[in-house]
Amino acid sequence: MKKIKNTQKTNFLKKIFIKFCRLIGYEIIDQSNFRSTTLNKNLNETLSVQGKKSITIPLGQVDIKNKINSLKIIVRTCTSELIMDQNKRRIFNEEKNEYTFRTLRSLIKSINKASLEFKNIRFNLIVTDTNSPKEDIYKIKEILNKSNIENKFQSINLEDFKDKIKPGYSKAKFSNMANFYTSLLIAKKESADIIYFVEDDYLHSENAITEMIFSYEKFNTIFSKDLVLLPSDYPYLYTKDEATKIYLGEKYHWRLVSESLVTFMTSKKVIEENYNSLEKMGIEWVDPWEKPLHDIYNSNPCLSPIPSLAVHCANINSVFGVSPFIDLKKLWENNES
Repeated sequence: MKKIKNTQKTNFLKKIFIKFCRLIGYEIIDQSNFRSTTLNKNLNETLSVQGKKSITIPLGQVDIKNKINSLKIIVRTCTSELIMDQNKRRIFNEEKNEYTFRTLRSLIKSINKASLEFKNIRFNLIVTDTNSPKEDIYKIKEILNKSNIENKFQSINLEDFKDKIKPGYSKAKFSNMANFYTSLLIAKKESADIIYFVEDDYLHSENAITEMIFSYEKFNTIFSKDLVLLPSDYPYLYTKDEATKIYLGEKYHWRLVSESLVTFMTSKKVIEENYNSLEKMGIEWVDPWEKPLHDIYNSNPCLSPIPSLAVHCANINSVFGVSPFIDLKKLWENNES
């Protein structure tokens, strides 16, 4: 007679063991079926738990020290200027407002996806605008109102900055400085753990915000300090022969960099500690305009994703624009109205 194996006891003991491992914070990986039995997930799914632990196969687990509870995203818009103080055309040869609209759509998609992953994070989207025509402002508000994200639109009165910004600049530079100054004031005044400053010509991938949140928490724990994350893999940073380091984020590699443009994510604490230095960018234009930011990177690490999570829609020949190895045409088309 064939002997029948009693698996009931084995399965019972297995369940007890899994519960015990969960209780003490250990994860079990069954490599025979490519699953984590404690998390009840396949290994190609997201194994990390926001605010608690970052899990990278095969490197293991990083216990998160500082949980992100709120993210404020400030988008600076100006649809009346194609490229500041330049006669060049942007990739796809559209008017400036089209880049602004698609930037907002792509960002909202990315926030919506992150909202599904991070149920306990409060997302807030603010648009600060200078010099956009009324019809473009109407369209921006329409895009915001169609979203389910807490949002606010703020038109900037440039007259308010005539006594703050040094004279002698072009209308475009004055507008840009006033807009950045406004975003700094908002960041300083309003509560948020993390603040993401965004220019209105960055097309975001759908997983951009999710990757940036997971990676910020992980790197903040690894470095034991606040940091700065960029959404773009800028081509100009590959023209410099300088040492760097590569880190593993959630699903992307991240590269240590020493420079950036003015679209970046960081903590409110970094803004408060460096406010006086950053405020200079809203008062005086000294080339390179981003230098106060670059100075911060000497003490707070700045990392850039490989490949890019967002693409700067500049002129195709600009080393400050289109990121390498990205299907930009598809990204552009996916964010059409």
